[in-house]
Amino acid sequence: MPTVTSKVCSDSVTLFHPTDKLKFPADFVFGAATAAYQIEGAIDVDGRGPSIWDTFSHTSGRIANGDTGDIACNHYHLWQQDLDILASLGVDAYRFSIAWPRIFPDSSGKVNKSGLGFYDRLIDGCLQRGIKIYPTLYHWDLPQWLYDRGGWRNRETADAFAHYASTVVKTLGDRIDALTTFNEPWCSSILGHLVGVHAPGERNIEHALQVIHGQHLAHGQAIQAIRAAHGQLPLGIVLNVQAIRPTTDSLADQQAVNRHHDFHNGLFLDALFRAEYPATVINELGKFLPQGWQNDLDTINQPLDFWGLNYYTPEYVTDESAKSTAFPHTRRTSLKHVDRTDIGWQIDPSALTELLLKLYKEYNLPPCYITENGAAFNNEPENGVVDDQQRINYLASHLEAVFSALSQGIHIKGYFAWSLLDNFEWAEGYSMRFGLVHVDYETQRRVLKNSAYWYRDLLSHNR
Repeated sequence: MPTVTSKVCSDSVTLFHPTDKLKFPADFVFGAATAAYQIEGAIDVDGRGPSIWDTFSHTSGRIANGDTGDIACNHYHLWQQDLDILASLGVDAYRFSIAWPRIFPDSSGKVNKSGLGFYDRLIDGCLQRGIKIYPTLYHWDLPQWLYDRGGWRNRETADAFAHYASTVVKTLGDRIDALTTFNEPWCSSILGHLVGVHAPGERNIEHALQVIHGQHLAHGQAIQAIRAAHGQLPLGIVLNVQAIRPTTDSLADQQAVNRHHDFHNGLFLDALFRAEYPATVINELGKFLPQGWQNDLDTINQPLDFWGLNYYTPEYVTDESAKSTAFPHTRRTSLKHVDRTDIGWQIDPSALTELLLKLYKEYNLPPCYITENGAAFNNEPENGVVDDQQRINYLASHLEAVFSALSQGIHIKGYFAWSLLDNFEWAEGYSMRFGLVHVDYETQRRVLKNSAYWYRDLLSHNR
């Protein structure tokens, strides 16, 4: 049986101490987040069907070191232990995702009661520990059988998603505190169908645009289906909106920022919250959208109770319009001599505050949760201690950025650290560690990092 080590650093070592300026509102929700494919394992247990990530991770050359999510953190079997860890941190809420292939593993349309039962037990386990429930319906693990029929490019997938959403809510909705439809649809469309580094690994602009629209339609239809089944459940969506800055002060780079925003942010924000796509994108790429897309905009533009923002790092871009590059005619750049995490992402909490202020100035948005924020630092245990002071510094500085936005009038309802556990980090496999808890993937031993104890103390301070 895997063990949990709870040895903390020496009492003589002082972790970051929260100050009064980080005293968040009494109803502010603190939590931690995970995703099904990244932690559950048990890919062929209790009737689960394959997802596109099973297929992708088992394709040679796709994932670092040939890693797969077959076992991951074995959370499917160790969930009670993991919930005990979560409860020991004193969090208010747990954000996790439900694996669609566990609920509808094949094209028969028959609900897999064993798969649904896992989440039934997981939710009850959270409630028994006083933890609120914040599930996500889609964190990229599209059932393979749906992809084989065209995936998000096939309108029937949106219908299937709405049916899946309704099924989940009818069984679990009475115990859910807030539900999101999609996590980062930018990743599952752009990274999965244009850049090709995520499942299913396509590089096709036409497919990418059709997938974006298909996911939006599925979101809208799911919101309608959920409200029909459970009208009082708070509903939202999670976006990884990019904080975009120009590489230089030139007019060309300023204009590049605008185009980059339209493509990478506007395709999502404008559709969901304005019932339109950016004119610049339509002019350049509208021919790739599915026929009759205009008729879906009202369905896509559903009123939401909240939205989630996942933030890690800013993006710097420069103008490439004079070269034969595809729209938005921009190139990402990398600043020199800046602090970075082990995955190579620049550390800049000020961009989070700037992004929130900008978004609420330009869009009519509902209240927000910071649904993911965290850092990859690959510290290993030494004498039972994981001294990850860099992660503590990262989280502390970004919570200060959140507090700054709150102080300037932005309605932020909560913050979820990414992630509770080290896990399968998509294309990076197990090479990058984002967790508050260290996982030995050979033994499944959990070791709470110093950042976990710091987070526990922060939450205690804010009670």
